[in-house]
Amino acid sequence: MFVFVLQYFALLLFIFVLEILAGILAYIYYQQLSDDLKTNLRVTMIEKYRVDGDKRITKAVDKLQQEFRCCGSNNSKDWQESRWVKEKLSGERIVPDSCCKTVTNGCGKRDHPSNIYKVEGGCITKLEGFIMAHLKIIGAVGIGIACVQIFGMIFTCCLYRNLKADTPY
Repeated sequence: MFVFVLQYFALLLFIFVLEILAGILAYIYYQQLSDDLKTNLRVTMIEKYRVDGDKRITKAVDKLQQEFRCCGSNNSKDWQESRWVKEKLSGERIVPDSCCKTVTNGCGKRDHPSNIYKVEGGCITKLEGFIMAHLKIIGAVGIGIACVQIFGMIFTCCLYRNLKADTPY
């Protein structure tokens, strides 16, 4: 019986240490992830929007801009550098229609603040804010689970001591 209690304690301790290490690694690599996200979002918008024939990228960018009420990676001027505009695939649009506050066909032709989401920092700022808000929730859940594990280890130690005390030598 003692062996099983000790094994249970060791397993809880091992899982707890793994969770601590995962948290430390997530904290260390967050900045690299943030930089990669900025670069990849910009490249995707500039080089792949409505160009490669893969409609999933276009739908994802359009959904991002509508859901987060933003336009472009850093701002709406990012679209002027895109292949979509430079190769005249935009149909005279300055920005995609998904940048419009009220989406109608061709609304991206008129680049006016009353019509276009002019968010300082663009979609990347909104996306980072969304991720940070959800990371706080994930962190709180992680701390809650860690507390349960710590209590489990404490109660396992108490059980071990009681079993040891009840066993005659």
